[in-house]
Amino acid sequence: MKRQINFNAGPAEMPAEVLHEASKAVKRFGSTGSSILELSHRSKEFLDIVEESKTLVKQLCGIGSDYDVVWMQGGGRLQFCMLPMNFLDAKVGAGYLDTGHWADEAQKYATHYGKAEVLASSKEGNYNHLPEWPKKIPASLPYLHLTTNNTIYGTQWQTIGDSSAPLVADMSSDIFSGKRDYSKYAMFYAAAQKNLGAAGTTLVVIRKDFLDKAKADMPPMLSYKAQVKENSILNTANVFGVYVSLLTLRWIKEKGIAAIEKENKAKAKLLYDALDSSKVFVPHVKDKTQRSRMNVCFTATNAKQEKAFLELCEANDITGIKGHRLAGGFRASLYNAIELSSVERLVAVMAEFEAQAV
Repeated sequence: MKRQINFNAGPAEMPAEVLHEASKAVKRFGSTGSSILELSHRSKEFLDIVEESKTLVKQLCGIGSDYDVVWMQGGGRLQFCMLPMNFLDAKVGAGYLDTGHWADEAQKYATHYGKAEVLASSKEGNYNHLPEWPKKIPASLPYLHLTTNNTIYGTQWQTIGDSSAPLVADMSSDIFSGKRDYSKYAMFYAAAQKNLGAAGTTLVVIRKDFLDKAKADMPPMLSYKAQVKENSILNTANVFGVYVSLLTLRWIKEKGIAAIEKENKAKAKLLYDALDSSKVFVPHVKDKTQRSRMNVCFTATNAKQEKAFLELCEANDITGIKGHRLAGGFRASLYNAIELSSVERLVAVMAEFEAQAV
């Protein structure tokens, strides 16, 4: 059966090579005689998976032994909780940059555990731009949290400003999508599945000097220190999820971050150029320096045309193009696994629709 072109924001399209290897492992993993789905999370085989994945993460991020890598569950929302639970107290609050729905959610979750001040926000513009980077960030803050890419409204931090406070970033939707100085961050995390493995697991990378500042009296499941100490197997791990993430990391390493970034820029340029020259479609983000390469969000000049365009996409085996319920319109997610030919096909369908509509 022919595969559809999948522009969903997540779970999203995955590399064909990863799907092939994962499907083989479901039947039989290596020389074990068992399925990866049957593999014990405390077996040597799974520990080898964890160790290789940690090595690859550090290589791809250009970081060393001063960072710990751990696989967790609970997605980004659990990180929204764990971060303030581990690092906030009643006296000193953290700083948050509000650049979209998920950044806003992270800040709201933090208020359950301590003070969480919004230092900059673009909410007043319906998140169609990024706020100015704060000029003064107090060094006394336990951390400054930002979301590097806005999946719902389509903005992305292409450059990160300076911060006297430790930087913590949610990179769920743009990790490994291009070159980045990961050493700027005291901690970063990414919930799968967008550019990293299958849904159900979350990558957390934390610098050891930052980890040392975490509270020591936390329940183990909610403690970064305990999770790191137990090497991702404090409880029954998501064995299959971590394995598919490992396969994805191998795929990323083979392609190379530089090549992936070049492809992502080409895909985004092709689609944004089509939008900028269109009389039917309008990009949500006008500032070209702030546009997301991962999530291209746009609307139709006539909202009544939206249903017809979605139907035309479906007829052309294009799925996942409908915008988030908060933003409406359309959204094409151009994660690493999306090929340039898929974007070319979308642009061709857009041109066909425009020829009929104008």
